[in-house]
Amino acid sequence: MLALLAGAVSGQVPVAPTSETVGRTRGEDVKGYNVVHSFELGYRFRSTGGNLGKYRSDVNYGNGIRLLASHLTVHSKDGHGRWFDELTLSTMGLGNDPYQSAALRLGRNRLFRYDLLWRLNAYYNPALPVSLGQHAMDTRRRLQDHDLTLLPQSKLRFLFGYSRNSQDGPALSTVQQFGAHQDEFPVFAALRRLRNEYRVGGELSLRRMKITLLRGWENFREDSRQTLAAPSPGNNPADRLALRSFRREEPYHGTTPFSRGVLVSEPAPWLTLNLRGSYAITRRDFVLDEFATGVDRFGADRARQIVVFGSGRRPVATANLTLNLLPAESVTIANHTAFHHSRMEGDHVYNETVNNAPVFTSLPFEYLGIRTLANSTDLNYRWTPRTTFFAGYHFSQRRVRSRRQAERTPSPDDVYGEQENTLHSGLAGIRVRPAKPLSIHLDGEIGRASRPFYPVSEKNYHAMSGRLAYRARAFQFTAFSKVNYNTNSSRITAYSSRGRTYAAAGSWTGVSWLSVDAGYTKLHLDTVSGLAYFLGGTAQSGRSLYLSSLHAGNAAARVNFRQRVDLIAGYQLVKDVGDGRSTMGANAFAAAQVFPLSYQSPSARLSVRLRSKLRWNAGYQYYGYGERFSTAQGYRAHTGFSSLLWSF
Repeated sequence: MLALLAGAVSGQVPVAPTSETVGRTRGEDVKGYNVVHSFELGYRFRSTGGNLGKYRSDVNYGNGIRLLASHLTVHSKDGHGRWFDELTLSTMGLGNDPYQSAALRLGRNRLFRYDLLWRLNAYYNPALPVSLGQHAMDTRRRLQDHDLTLLPQSKLRFLFGYSRNSQDGPALSTVQQFGAHQDEFPVFAALRRLRNEYRVGGELSLRRMKITLLRGWENFREDSRQTLAAPSPGNNPADRLALRSFRREEPYHGTTPFSRGVLVSEPAPWLTLNLRGSYAITRRDFVLDEFATGVDRFGADRARQIVVFGSGRRPVATANLTLNLLPAESVTIANHTAFHHSRMEGDHVYNETVNNAPVFTSLPFEYLGIRTLANSTDLNYRWTPRTTFFAGYHFSQRRVRSRRQAERTPSPDDVYGEQENTLHSGLAGIRVRPAKPLSIHLDGEIGRASRPFYPVSEKNYHAMSGRLAYRARAFQFTAFSKVNYNTNSSRITAYSSRGRTYAAAGSWTGVSWLSVDAGYTKLHLDTVSGLAYFLGGTAQSGRSLYLSSLHAGNAAARVNFRQRVDLIAGYQLVKDVGDGRSTMGANAFAAAQVFPLSYQSPSARLSVRLRSKLRWNAGYQYYGYGERFSTAQGYRAHTGFSSLLWSF
């Protein structure tokens, strides 16, 4: 629902690095190699106001010198270099940018090809202003992927790979202790997570067939720890509850061996086949050891220890088969069958003691199995060179089985559950080109589900969409519209939703020194749902009416002055106006009925060519975010950079 806003805020492309190039396009020749190299070194600056934590969770660019970008390519001119035939290295944001990356490719014809991708994300999450702001995270995630291919141009290729994903850093959380009338205590957490994956396989190419087999092993471990920095009276110092010490260790380790296979074949000119399958089984072992000492609400000393340990298994099997048939030149039939089956099962032991006296022990066993079988058939019929009709029928069936133990103590009485949901849907549409630069696409879909699993799942729904595109030499324009209505109900609540999307975008490049583009999108969503909840120990019921009216617009222009100066200016605006409501009377959920907010980001970048191999660049970007119902989350940020782009 808020995907457009999330993309606009967190995925906003910064004004740096620069997109212009320097030096010769074809590079320089050095001892049998052609070399193209450039790097952009600059300084970022930032000035913020308002909620700095919210800015860091959305943008997070700071001050300092950066290697904004670099690019190096070295290619053998005759394809027979002494050590290698291809070397490519690209970097972005090195030097403490929150998002850094580096990509390397090294290869020699007919012998090997090596690819490396490295990324670093500085993730800061102050969470929402709940629990007095005592939930936060400031971690760094480092990711790297290594892939080696031996004999890359031969019919038989050997594949080797390794991936690593680590996350570490400080975090803040809260815990509750000592009885039903609890208090919250802030605790410090040190996050440590690590994932390693090893891969080995091969690929065989025959005349009309390609087979790929891959075997891999994944190892995961988490060794996070939570501690109390100092004795704490809690968030409510008026009560007697107090925490003298707290320690929680919860190591979580496991492995996942997996196998994958792919078969792509064209047994006949009118038939292509794509078969894929995979199987993985995850095994995890976990331990939680928690120890706390303090005072309960009656002023008595308490010492509580909780020990939980166990194991879990999750086998997952998938298979996909796609057939494309061309019975006639104007007819295409595609059939896709998919199978997915996952099972989760495991057991654990829970022991709790208070003041050295056991409270209870549980030995539950749980099982959850989900099997999905889906099939779809789509038909395309090209009636004339400018008119195409298409239609399709989709079917899916999902079965969920579960088993859990009813008692805390060991008991043979288990609770079983099973539910199936079958979905039938059909679609039809037309693609027509009444004139050479103009194309129109119209389609509609209707679906019916027997027993959807959740109140918000699709049950009785229909969707319609249309797209228009006009492309001339200097002007391009597209428009899009889609509506999606869904009605669902269950024994507890009823749910219905209506979503409408409208979008238009255009660009103009009428002269060589000027280009302009702009776009606008509106997303409207309203949902009505019944509510059943407990308040003050009493069952309550009500109704939720949520409305979102999200508008997003952007515009940009690029000007080139005499092939020496490039100026780019843009503006982006995102606003959710809801429906004008700020409260809903006595409704306890009034604060969650609408989400009015606004976000804007004007930007500009200037690039001046000083020499054929040297450019000076400067840029500015403003971030403004505000929420009408609360000022705690709003912020303003002025960011920019100055850099030199050099090639040698």
